[in-house]
Order: sequence, then C-alpha cells, then structure tokens
Amino acid sequence: MTRSPATPLPPPKERRRLREATALTQTQLAARVNVTPATVRAWESGRTTPRGRKREAYARLLKTLAQDEKQAQEQEQEQAQEQEPDRTPAAGPAQALDRAPAPASASASEAETASAPGDPTPLTPAQAFDALYEFSAPALVRQAFLLTGRRELARESVERAFQTAWEYWPEVARDRDPVGWVRAAAYEFALSPWQRFRPRHRQPEPSPADPGDRTLLNTLLRLPPRHRRTLVLYDGVGLDLPETAAETEASTPAAANRLLHAREAVAGRLPALADPQVLHQRLTELASAERLWSAKPPGVRKGGERRVRFRTRAAIAFTVALIGTTALTVRTAPTHYEPSVSPGVAVRGVPPRVAPGSLSQEERELRQKLRDQLQDGPERLAPSLE
Repeated sequence: MTRSPATPLPPPKERRRLREATALTQTQLAARVNVTPATVRAWESGRTTPRGRKREAYARLLKTLAQDEKQAQEQEQEQAQEQEPDRTPAAGPAQALDRAPAPASASASEAETASAPGDPTPLTPAQAFDALYEFSAPALVRQAFLLTGRRELARESVERAFQTAWEYWPEVARDRDPVGWVRAAAYEFALSPWQRFRPRHRQPEPSPADPGDRTLLNTLLRLPPRHRRTLVLYDGVGLDLPETAAETEASTPAAANRLLHAREAVAGRLPALADPQVLHQRLTELASAERLWSAKPPGVRKGGERRVRFRTRAAIAFTVALIGTTALTVRTAPTHYEPSVSPGVAVRGVPPRVAPGSLSQEERELRQKLRDQLQDGPERLAPSLE
C-alpha cells in the first residue's frame, strides 16, 4: 500500500548544503517557511518530512536557493574567463566526474531505449524495496545492536524503519541516500525513551560470551544516547563529521564534542581502544560476533501494510464512535434549561411570634394625628395675598 507522489524534495544532505551555501541559518530559513528551527533540523536530518503546504513552500524555497547558487557559480566562471581570456577550459575527466547522473526517466528517447528488447526490465516498487532491504538490513541490525545491546529490539527497530519506508516509498525511492533515510528512522525507534516501559525489554538479555566484547558493549551502553549514536555513526559506520551532525540533528561543533567525549569515555575504561582505527575494528568485530537475523522482505512489506490498514480502521472506528456519541448527545440533550426544585428543609431556631407591647404617649399622639387627617391627604394649598 503506497501513497500518491508528493512534491519532490532534495535529499536531507542536499537541503542542508543548499542552506549553508547561501549563508542562511536554520532560524532564518524557518522564518521564511513559517515553521520552527527544530522542524528545519528534523527536515535536514531526514527524521521527518514536510507535508502539504509546508512541503510545497519548502520545495519552492530550496529551488530558489539552488538557482541562486547556480547564478553565483556562473558569475564566478564569467569573471574567471574575463581575467584569463586566452585560456579555454577543455572537457576533461575531472569535469565529467563532477556532473550529476541523469534521472532514470529524463526523456522519451531514454524511456524507449530502456523498453527496447534486450535491455533489463525496470524493477517494480516491491522488487526495489526488497533489493534495498536485502542489501542494508543485516548491517543496520548490527548497528542497532551496538546502540541498544538488545538483539530483538535491534531487529524490530530495523523492520519498523523499513515498514515506514515502504509506506513512503515514492519519496524514499527518489532519495539519494535511501539507506541513510532508513538508518535515521531505525535509530530513532531503537533509542526511543518509551522502550524502557515495554515489559519485554525490561528483562536483561544474555551478554556476549567473550569478556572483551562484554566489556566494550557495557561501556557503549553507559554512554549517553546522543554520544553513543555519534560514536557509532562516525567510528562504526564511517560517516564524516557533517553527515554525522546532520543525522543526529546537531551542529558540526556539537557533534565533534560528543564524539570526543565518547572516545574519551571508551578509552578511559579500555585504553587499548584509544586509537580510532582500533576502535572501528573492535566495533565491527563486536557487531559481527552476535547471531543477529532479520525477517524476509515480503514479510516486512506485509507487516507494514497491516499496520497501515490497522491505523486506517482505527481512525475510521474512532470517527464513527465520535459521530455516534455526538448524535446521541444532541438527541437526548434538553432543549431548554429547567432549574431543579430544591427540596423543603425545616428551619430551626426562629424565635416565636409575640404580641406588641403598649404604646408610649408619643406613639399614641402620632396615631391620633394620622387618624384625624383626611384619607385623601392634606387640603390643597391656594395662593392668597397678604
């Protein structure tokens, strides 16, 4: 089950390169797209992907940045040619290597050539997904094991990441680094703090049989998750520092500091691993020594489709329940407000009624004066001359 293709976007690394090439900070770019800087960091690391109007606005902005960069390069070339008019650059091997590969369906002639007899048949989405899974899943499971120290969690993290990739396959298939896309999703799931609350992950797993491997794994697990992830990406996977910083959603100096602190912690307990080359070799041996397995690609695809169907049905059931509850409330609710009648309560402590006492002399004179006056009030006054 796949979704309709959305507005194409460059890969996460290219997004960050375009922003840095135009001297824009993440805060400035976020203000132009009307999002937060944290959202821009997530987009550039590949952890999340913009959707809807945000995706269209982000794609237009990146296209504008690419055009600005191209114009700046053309201006630099023109200035260089004006300074050296007698020299004409020839198309050599270096320039050919700098050219980007053409897309798969760039023109109608290429499409006809691809469909001609004798040429290989293009892969279907399922076949391309299976090829990517078989190529990268075993290595990703070993990397996730170094992050978590749990074999079952490592396998589950990679499978969940590939299920998410199959759900967004049109976007992942166009990415220049689909393995990095899946790796970022697998690491996020493996290092999620919610994993500690799962009953199946509360029980400890058997440690490696070799004492050296056991000590190295325990040392890795004592590192903070961000330092551990940085160490695995740089010294284990072999990414460079900017790529490691982008995938961990950090700046390059912050990623460098995390790497140095992680190496210092490992070397403090295992002095023999102070050399980065030796550390890389030991990490590879530790991950390869464990018996880790992964499911077959068709099972992963079907599992992802079942999850999508389950979420869709759950959303439909929740919507139907909400509509039914609202209709029942409207049907049974009163049309006007009727105040409730309070029950009668006996009042105690009221003094008994007593007869009035005798009137004083002034009160009797006042009563008599009132009785002597007319009932209609005093007589009407008439003006008179004195």
